[in-house]
Amino acid sequence: MRIAMIGSGYVGLVSGACFAHFGHDVFCVDKDAGKIDRLLKGVMPIYEPGLDKLVADNVEAGRLRFGTDLAAAVGDADAVFIAVGTPTRRGDGHADLTYVYAAAAEIARSIRGYTVVVTKSTVPVGTGREVARIIREAHPAGEFDVASNPEFLREGAAIEDFMKPDRVVIGVESERAQEVMSGIYRPLNLIQTPMVFTNIETAEVTKYAGNAFLATKITFINEIADLCERVGADVHDVARGIGLDGRIGRKFLHPGPGFGGSCFPKDTLALAYTAREANAPQTIVEQVIEVNNSRKKKMAQKVIDFCGGSVSGQTIGVLGLTFKANTDDMRDAPSLDIVPALQAAGARIVAFDPEGMDEAGRLMKDVTFARTAYEAATGADVLVVITEWHEFRGLDPRRLKEAMRQPRIVDLRNIFDPDEMRSLGFAYEGVGRPAGRLTGFCQPMPSVI
Repeated sequence: MRIAMIGSGYVGLVSGACFAHFGHDVFCVDKDAGKIDRLLKGVMPIYEPGLDKLVADNVEAGRLRFGTDLAAAVGDADAVFIAVGTPTRRGDGHADLTYVYAAAAEIARSIRGYTVVVTKSTVPVGTGREVARIIREAHPAGEFDVASNPEFLREGAAIEDFMKPDRVVIGVESERAQEVMSGIYRPLNLIQTPMVFTNIETAEVTKYAGNAFLATKITFINEIADLCERVGADVHDVARGIGLDGRIGRKFLHPGPGFGGSCFPKDTLALAYTAREANAPQTIVEQVIEVNNSRKKKMAQKVIDFCGGSVSGQTIGVLGLTFKANTDDMRDAPSLDIVPALQAAGARIVAFDPEGMDEAGRLMKDVTFARTAYEAATGADVLVVITEWHEFRGLDPRRLKEAMRQPRIVDLRNIFDPDEMRSLGFAYEGVGRPAGRLTGFCQPMPSVI
């Protein structure tokens, strides 16, 4: 089938490349001419494992094209996917649908034959109806249907999630539109992927409900981690103990400094505001938002308390800045709260992240960026793990200890073994784990010239 993908950001680019891999003819469009120029040269605008090769293979096969001409992409398309950004609107927390509605208006001027217009962007309930109204008003004679097909992609594992999803949710209201969407996803039918067909509103709510539930799970285990620290329990054992219950499941029960990224923060906010307007407030979700925002700020205080109540004049090595591993995404990353708070307390920050330092450099001031994790640890009074990059798990603790001025680690992702670290002489503190024999209390050491 012929597919036009409006928006070549994270969702649009990954989805477009994967649809091309399915065998469809895909034309990805973006208004950012610079981004399109880079894509034409094979340069990816985002970091996502395997994406560069997937794009290159399908461009070479002639199934994937890039351009800025929306009309050229839409005119012959069987389906047009809207995959533009829906950031949080300043001032009220709602999803900003400006780009979605602008895309709908442009699509209306460009469709020729029967076309299924699909919202792939994460949008509040009711958006599909408004997209249909915009197109119908601009093109009364147009032959089209509107569908909702929310994405469920994890950054860092997006290609696998698209190729082998748990399910595909599609909101449609005509047999013709369902037939087109079934044809697009036929390769997944062959591997018996569940296809959930609903009306448009149900598909829209499903996306927000899914993200809100996962955000709630994360926040729940983070609060349980706080309890574990107070009573001498180990949150990892607790998580395993409850996660083996099939009704609960083991995923998203990993304690840390709070959730961030491009989805959970803005989607929980949008759901909360939409629900308030519908007179069906989501009080659990509202509490999740409040607790998560507070948690990120508390993590800096956790480091300060570990260091005896002051980090003034001390050098703090930071491992990881992105909101999660395997991405360069800094949106709502916990580091954006933790690092400035430590700086405000008088600390000097030396940080390393495998992919996120370019973007972090635009968002953070007065941070020294290291070339390696060991360089970030060199001369540090304390090392703070914020992001759980796999390469950090393989670091040699003895080498870290030799590099550091004081062997102290605050591990906000629990990537190190507490007993091993303490046996090597580290003052170590994780999240939701009982205190060891050694304490983190320390005094600032004199500067080494």
